[in-house]
Amino acid sequence: MARFEAVYKETYGRITAYAARRCDSPQDAADVVADTFTVAWRRVDELPEGEQATLWLYGVARKVLANRRRTGRYRQERNADLDAEVADLYGRRPDGGVELDAIARAFRGLPGDDRELLSLVAWEGLGREEIATVLGLTRNAVRVRLHRARKRFARALAEADVPLTTTRRLVPAERSR
Repeated sequence: MARFEAVYKETYGRITAYAARRCDSPQDAADVVADTFTVAWRRVDELPEGEQATLWLYGVARKVLANRRRTGRYRQERNADLDAEVADLYGRRPDGGVELDAIARAFRGLPGDDRELLSLVAWEGLGREEIATVLGLTRNAVRVRLHRARKRFARALAEADVPLTTTRRLVPAERSR
């Protein structure tokens, strides 16, 4: 009981933010968080120690979201907040002219796996090793898939006539590990 409470207090904010960025409404996000921590409660003996617990919970939340999508309870991907996030990252430049709707459309047009990888880097601030843990992949597989996802995003942005500068990355650089 004490172990679950400690992990809950430590990770609740991050898991809630993760869910909120992927859900249409606060109610949907709350349901995902509740389901995620229900799994954690039931499987508390499997809950890893330290930062690995957060990564494990990201993986659980990811599966909860996938289940909600498959069963039709998850209505559609969040667009308005994504537009705001993308605008914060790329759109508000003094030299302006970036069409935020075009960026959001380009992002939404990516395959789901690409969106998830780019989101784990940009929104959750995870590094390759952490993403590998969340997705159950090797670090090298994450490196290759992330490289390809960035290329596809760059191509989609170019097709949408969204100008990028050479100093601006498509997704913030991975923090060193």
